[in-house]
Amino acid sequence: MSVDSNVLNPQEAPAVQRAAGSQNGPLLSINDLHVWYELRKFGFGHAGYVKAVDGVAFDLEYGESVAVVGESGCGKSTLMKTILGLVPVTSGEVIFEGARLSGKNPRELKWYRSQVGYVQQDPYGALPPFMSVRHILSEPMVINGIKDRDKQRERIQRAMEEVKMTPVEDFLAKFPHMLSGGQQQRVVIARAMILDPRLIVADEPVSMLDASVRVEILRLLRGLQASHNLAVIYITHDLSTVRYFSERIFVMYAGNLVEKSPVDELLRDPRHPYTLALLEATPDPDPENLLTFKKVPPGEPPSLIKPPPGCRFHPRCPHMIKDLCDAEVPPDFVISPRHSVACWLFK
Repeated sequence: MSVDSNVLNPQEAPAVQRAAGSQNGPLLSINDLHVWYELRKFGFGHAGYVKAVDGVAFDLEYGESVAVVGESGCGKSTLMKTILGLVPVTSGEVIFEGARLSGKNPRELKWYRSQVGYVQQDPYGALPPFMSVRHILSEPMVINGIKDRDKQRERIQRAMEEVKMTPVEDFLAKFPHMLSGGQQQRVVIARAMILDPRLIVADEPVSMLDASVRVEILRLLRGLQASHNLAVIYITHDLSTVRYFSERIFVMYAGNLVEKSPVDELLRDPRHPYTLALLEATPDPDPENLLTFKKVPPGEPPSLIKPPPGCRFHPRCPHMIKDLCDAEVPPDFVISPRHSVACWLFK
């Protein structure tokens, strides 16, 4: 299947994707998800929990791309690892195509992991240095019972062509250290696609790459999404790339999703004070604004061991309502059909 690498605008592909994805219900549902890490005092005895994900809920449709954005330590990586089945759920549900994943052991999750591809942030660290590209791409198929050599060769050929690494034979015998950073990330993407997944989780897939190849990789991922009707969860802290890749944005702060919205609507009309702060902190390419100080909220993100009561952003929020924001957790208030915000300002 050919890939149009020029597809980058999120508005160009969704109509085709929705037509192809006629399945009933969402592909992935996250319901009131909590993931807490237990702390031990000197290796013995309970010392509390790190509440990395604390009440997250959303649905992901077939063929849809969403971005989860937020500063470091907000819980993005834990959410990603939980969706990948790498971290156990404390409470809540992860449902994939109607099947409940929470509480399953690794053997029971094998079928699920073949349906979810993972694109790591650091391509060199993600590729075993002692394996050739051919071996790297063959391994997932062997693990999942595809042992026919002809089928393996066919899938490897197709995957390498789709990530634009041609002539294919020039790369198959190479080892990761023999490839550039962009080529390494293309191999990572080819490995994620080799089992024909329905969902791709991309963890800041361009943050470790040179600026010159970032757009190429985003175009590649967008083209693969359109041609395969893939759902994509794009984990990032960089709002400057989100508008080119995703259809919806989920803004995460201190283990909670504080705003969920279509990309264009959020960038045009952000509502949550934390979302406004994130957009304000986005780098401005205009050299005339180089020395302009950004307006950022005071203080630091809260400890996830003992988060503040009520809205977790209230200690830093310029619009905090006393005895409400600092006492009660805000629900999701609906701004428009697909735009919700967890903030008492919109009750």
